[in-house]
Amino acid sequence: MADETEKVVYEEGYITNSRGLKLFTCGWRPEKQDPKALIFLCHGYAMECSITMLSTATRLAKAGFAIYGMDYEGHGKSGGLQGYVECFDDVVNDCSDHYTSICERKENRGKLRYLMGESMGGAVALLVHRKKPHFWDGAVLVAPMCKIAEEMKPHPLVVGFLVKLCKVIPTWKIIPSNDVIDSAFKVPEVREEIRANKYCYKGRPRLKTGYELLRVSSELEKKLTEVSLPFLVLHGEEDKVTDKSVSKELYDVASSRDKTLKLYPGMWHGLLYGEPLHNINIVFSDIIGWLQERVGLGNERLEMELKSDHDYLSNHVNNPHKNLAPETLEQG
Repeated sequence: MADETEKVVYEEGYITNSRGLKLFTCGWRPEKQDPKALIFLCHGYAMECSITMLSTATRLAKAGFAIYGMDYEGHGKSGGLQGYVECFDDVVNDCSDHYTSICERKENRGKLRYLMGESMGGAVALLVHRKKPHFWDGAVLVAPMCKIAEEMKPHPLVVGFLVKLCKVIPTWKIIPSNDVIDSAFKVPEVREEIRANKYCYKGRPRLKTGYELLRVSSELEKKLTEVSLPFLVLHGEEDKVTDKSVSKELYDVASSRDKTLKLYPGMWHGLLYGEPLHNINIVFSDIIGWLQERVGLGNERLEMELKSDHDYLSNHVNNPHKNLAPETLEQG
């Protein structure tokens, strides 16, 4: 479990994506120890990382992990129209590009890499994994959006009409939907904190955003067998936002050889910060325990990477001219 005396270092900044938009980035790490592994946060729809996921990141950093987050386009402190996702693939590519670049930093070579996605962020994490199936060492999927619960969907006839309108008025906020905040978070104080957070989007879903969420969740539901990385999937039994039955199906059909499913009776959608404290402690005990166990075991990807580095250094020491250009050798 977390060491409550461990101090956490926080950093934030901005990057520019391939479409010229500024994206907010942040990170947490333990002050006095080398991180055990890297964890990359994928936040939910209408949420952001630095405030709503602060408690999550702090718990994990105090347990010895380095945590990295970013706000998607149209979310949080990043650029773009608030609450607008024109193309879900762009969100996935932004996360994949930024998080991969962090993994490839010199100080992070030799460290295990885990994705952690909540709700819509679970879909982002699975799609980031699909882009590079052998790059990531595991994922923690919290109430992942592999299918939107029927209670949150408009009537099929309404969906068909709205899809047509997407081509004309994609940014309009006219999708009829239930209040996600009331449906997702059990603790009233948390609901009020999210409503007071100016970086969280509170309006009705924009037309194209709603279409993209529906499209991506439908596609994911059909391709659950392709999930091959180790994963822990967690879902509240009383979740009315994402469909717990699809988390069960993910566990049943995914090709991964290392998979764990945790279902929590009486808990809602917001498992990380929307439940009473004793419930949150149960959830994080499971998450940190799962991560600690796998860090202790190591994995084949990391062993191969370390072996490659060792072989390169050995060859360079034993034959320092081996990797030099022919003309350099002649001059010597």
